Amino acid sequence: MRSTKVLRTGPHILPGSDYPGRQGSKNVFRPASSFRPARIPCLFLVLFALVAGFAAPAARAQNANSDDVHIQPRVQPEAPKAAPLDPALNTHTKPFRVETDLVLVPVTITDPMNRLVTGLDKRNFAVFEDKQAQEIRHFSSEDAPISLGVIFDMSGSMGNKLDRSKEAVVEFFKTANPQDEFFMVTFSDRPEVLADFTHSVEDIQGKLVATLSKGRTALMDAIYLGIAKMRNAKYQKKALLIISDGGDNHSRYTEGEIKSLVKEADVEIYAIGLFDQSPRTEEERMGPAMLAEVTDVTGGRTFTIDNPNELSDVATKIGIELRNQYVLGYRPTKPAHDGKWHKIKVKLLPPRGLPPLRVYAKTGYYAPAE
Repeated sequence: MRSTKVLRTGPHILPGSDYPGRQGSKNVFRPASSFRPARIPCLFLVLFALVAGFAAPAARAQNANSDDVHIQPRVQPEAPKAAPLDPALNTHTKPFRVETDLVLVPVTITDPMNRLVTGLDKRNFAVFEDKQAQEIRHFSSEDAPISLGVIFDMSGSMGNKLDRSKEAVVEFFKTANPQDEFFMVTFSDRPEVLADFTHSVEDIQGKLVATLSKGRTALMDAIYLGIAKMRNAKYQKKALLIISDGGDNHSRYTEGEIKSLVKEADVEIYAIGLFDQSPRTEEERMGPAMLAEVTDVTGGRTFTIDNPNELSDVATKIGIELRNQYVLGYRPTKPAHDGKWHKIKVKLLPPRGLPPLRVYAKTGYYAPAE
């Protein structure tokens, strides 16, 4: 494994960090006038009339039109029983919440050419929560150990891109440090954990060899499973890398549910989208925007490419980016335990002489609920 070391002697651009970019029966009720009553003694007729007088209102109310046709309710066929839900995709789980007053915000800075900018100091940053300035109490730019996960698309459409995608996974993990831990989730019709947390790139590489592309794309379910796996992560810094070539077309979870989930999870998400320039389906057309919405809110990014040969290079650069982030920590001036979403804004106060720089950071967090 390689450890990426960056010498920080003031703000500078990290070399080689640019990116490509469903009737029933009828019952007819006849009018009462069509029946002929038998002769009845007068006393009985009087009694009959008295009883009928009391009953008439109810009869009129129920049969305002005696020729009404009454249809029995349709008997619906019994719905087929749904397949049992994979325990890993159980929706009834406690949401992720920040359980400490110290809020940590990983930040990535790039220049106009999308190259990483390192070497900045604490004084070059300002943090706001719900538009209120916060005091930065923690600042770090060191390469801390990370818990990493890869969400890997093996659907049928990946066919000729699969080998290059496997190589990209290996190159991504090669940027890891010895202390890092990582796991891998593969998906087509459904997601599954291919490799649990490990420190061995060779372990994952060996399991990848036998994977084949087939089936549809349950991307949302795979992201859910990846986030769920992070509950068992060893390190505070956590990140996911999604490698996919299209939008979702086979998940139990909706896009809205996953967007809410990633906002609650303290996990940074990156994605590499291998999208065709001429999408054949609506899912493929919406794929890039969907992935971007999932990643951006976490402080990560989505990189779209149309050449599988670029996969390894982009995956490597994402790995390097994860190792060259600034981490800002603050305690909210008005700590809240309301279970609500609190917006975060990171502003850059760069030294003179630097070109316009871009800031990538998560956009908020959910406070704990009492």
